[in-house]
Amino acid sequence: MKGLYYDLHIHSCLSPCGDDDMTPANIVGMAAVKGLDVIALTDHNSCRNCPAALIHGENYGVTVIPGMELTTAEEVHVVCLFPSLSDAMAFDDFIYGHILPIKNKEDIFGKQQIMNEEDEVTQTVERLLISATDISFDNVFELVESYHGTAFPAHIDKTTTSLLSNLGFVPPDSTFCCAEIHDFKNLHRIQQEHPYFLNCRMLSSSDAHYLPDIHEPEYQIYPAGKTAADIIEYLRTDIPAADNSHGTTKGSGPFQNK
Repeated sequence: MKGLYYDLHIHSCLSPCGDDDMTPANIVGMAAVKGLDVIALTDHNSCRNCPAALIHGENYGVTVIPGMELTTAEEVHVVCLFPSLSDAMAFDDFIYGHILPIKNKEDIFGKQQIMNEEDEVTQTVERLLISATDISFDNVFELVESYHGTAFPAHIDKTTTSLLSNLGFVPPDSTFCCAEIHDFKNLHRIQQEHPYFLNCRMLSSSDAHYLPDIHEPEYQIYPAGKTAADIIEYLRTDIPAADNSHGTTKGSGPFQNK
């Protein structure tokens, strides 16, 4: 089974905090130049730049997973990934009606630009995408599953907008089996303090808002194939009970480095 170099948390210029250079074409092109096999476009509370990104993924030979970084009612960030563009856009339609009705102010928060495959701005989003939704953390995972996707808490070691910073604990009825950590140096501490993560596939992605921040080909995943559906199935599958090497160091478990 061949490993795939990945970065599953990237923002485009649709996110108000994303740089204007983070166009769909630039993002996928940078991923190709860096040697990544698979990326996910995960703008704040929106999937609306995914159509253009998927076109460029086909052109560059990079698997692009349509996704979103959803902000829960508790202001916890959750990465949501989908096997198809139609699933992602249907989810996007649902989520937009659940974002707090605050209008974006470009001079304060930044532009929210939707682009076509020519990197031309076709539309801007009126509602502020970095606002919270009215969807609770407990309800996100079943909701995403209903759109055939998978979800996992983002950057759990961050001091803001993370599961552990905002809730302080893993809810006892949690069902997610994958999580993202910003820096693997924090993994042992997190697992000691919250043993739930001992049984999770642990990923590390860039959360890039600028082109240079997109990950180099450091970490790998090992799905059965290279399609978005293959990768989502891999992420939503429990790790083998005997596999206790995941995430402990670079070069071990399901995210080996070169």
